[in-house]
Amino acid sequence: MQKHSIYTHVIWDFNGTIFDDVQLGMDCVNIMLSKRGLPILGDKETYRRVFGFPIEDYYRRVGFDFEKEDYHTVLAPEWVALYVEGEPHCRLNEGVRETMGEISARNIPQIMLSASNLMQLKAQVSRLGVACFFDEILGLDNIHARSKALLAIQWKAENPESIPLLVGDTEHDAEVAAEIGADCLLFTGGHQAEEILEAKGKPLISNITHVLKYL
Repeated sequence: MQKHSIYTHVIWDFNGTIFDDVQLGMDCVNIMLSKRGLPILGDKETYRRVFGFPIEDYYRRVGFDFEKEDYHTVLAPEWVALYVEGEPHCRLNEGVRETMGEISARNIPQIMLSASNLMQLKAQVSRLGVACFFDEILGLDNIHARSKALLAIQWKAENPESIPLLVGDTEHDAEVAAEIGADCLLFTGGHQAEEILEAKGKPLISNITHVLKYL
């Protein structure tokens, strides 16, 4: 008999956790850096060590000068245009579909929580064929990827009795989980380096199927 989970909901991050877009994220920023004569990020590990939230701080770390170009009106739209062009070539991370199917079979509601634009997010989830697994999809109404913490706080206020498990791939996911009193698993195959995630003191998983061990 399946042991009943202590968690009432699983909250998923999208980019890097469900969706394998790490290479694309690096490629987009490298195109932008190269266009400006700035040093590019040589490999995924370099990218993972420098990536983080807020995105503005990450852009500064890689060399963009906000005195010369505005983040909101120039840099963010440029990155999004490059991302939208390459996004159809990306796929789910290994084990995502099977894991979500098993969680669904256990009747545990699944929530998508992302700093991505909501309309773009819904289109991606539909294309990937996993929209059926989600009870709610929560995203931002803009392209600036600032924070999803307020979305999480609002969701928790509307679901005060919930005991969620949040699955993500960045420090920000751990911080969002803390904001709503949720346990958190951090996936080491996403957008941030394992040593950065390890510093948050949360359980690390190297494959998405490992989520099932915690339910």
